[in-house]
Amino acid sequence: MAGRKISETPGSATKDPTAAARRPGRPRSGKKGADKRELLLDAALKLFAQYGIAETPLSMIAKEAGVTTAMLHYYFKTREQLLDVMIDERFQPVRAGFTDIFETHADDPLMAITNMAQCMIDAAEKYPWVAPLWVREVISESGMLKKRMEERNGDKNRKIVQECIIRWQAEGRLNPDLNPALLFISLFGLTLFPMASMKMRQGGVSPISPDMLRKHVTLLLFHGVAPQKP
Repeated sequence: MAGRKISETPGSATKDPTAAARRPGRPRSGKKGADKRELLLDAALKLFAQYGIAETPLSMIAKEAGVTTAMLHYYFKTREQLLDVMIDERFQPVRAGFTDIFETHADDPLMAITNMAQCMIDAAEKYPWVAPLWVREVISESGMLKKRMEERNGDKNRKIVQECIIRWQAEGRLNPDLNPALLFISLFGLTLFPMASMKMRQGGVSPISPDMLRKHVTLLLFHGVAPQKP
């Protein structure tokens, strides 16, 4: 059923002349329609982060949002359309904030890398779906979200970061023995994995707080694990 085209939706008897001008998933008008649409996106993100995209049928999202499956199809006719809107409006703005840091700190690689790690922690704390969804769907090679993002946007953001790292190494600003691709992955391991673990405790008390993690990552990036010289 996932991804099935719906030939007729509620209110489709009269053709809307503005339909071609609207972005996919946009309500026709009114705050009530916009609220329902946002509610559906919130429900989808929550369930995708909890169960994974492939394991979450559209009927489950409708139930979580408290609407009928027909109402969900009114806003998002297919799973692909729902994913595209989610990527454009929820995921890409968060992801873009990560790479913007490398432009802001173009001449200070340590500050850029540290701030990127901090930004990942901040995003995971602000949006509960970020860390578990990223771990399930982006870091994983089989993740549906990763595949859809690459189909739509390629890997431009990752290349921007890696090109900065390579340039800094050539300029003598960063350890030349570091692997640029592994450095990027290491930041995920330092930040999003612990944050995902906190979220997956489902209300249990975690021995790690976001503030503790921020301090730990900063110390690790600036000073490493070797004992400090007098």
